[in-house]
Amino acid sequence: MASIFHKFLLVTGLLSLFHAAYSAAQHRSYLRITEQKFVSLPVDILVQGIVSLFVAMYGIMYIAGEFKEIRATVDLENKSWETAKNIPSFYIFNHRGKALSPNYIPPAQKSSLEEIQS
Repeated sequence: MASIFHKFLLVTGLLSLFHAAYSAAQHRSYLRITEQKFVSLPVDILVQGIVSLFVAMYGIMYIAGEFKEIRATVDLENKSWETAKNIPSFYIFNHRGKALSPNYIPPAQKSSLEEIQS
C-alpha cells in the first residue's frame, strides 16, 4: 500500500515538472521578445526538469506496487494445459461438424414458393 510520503513525492515531482516546462516556455517567449537567438535552456531549468522527473518516477514506482515478471512462463507454470487453452470466447457450438454425426437430422428445406410468401 502506498504511503502518504510516496504520494506526496509524486505530486511534488509532477508539479515541479510542470513548473520546469512553464519556465522553459517563458524563457523562449522572453528570447523572442528580446529578439535573441535560442542556444539552450538555462541550467537551473534543465536541472529542475531532470530532478523532478526522477522524483516523480520514484513516487510512481512505490505507488504502483510489486512488478510482475515479464516472462509469461512464470504465470503459466501453475496452470495445467487444459486451463491454459480454455478460452470461452472461442467456443463455437453451431458449426458444420454436427452434419458428420450419425444422429444428425437436417432441417426441412423450404420451397422457393414458401420463401416468397413468408
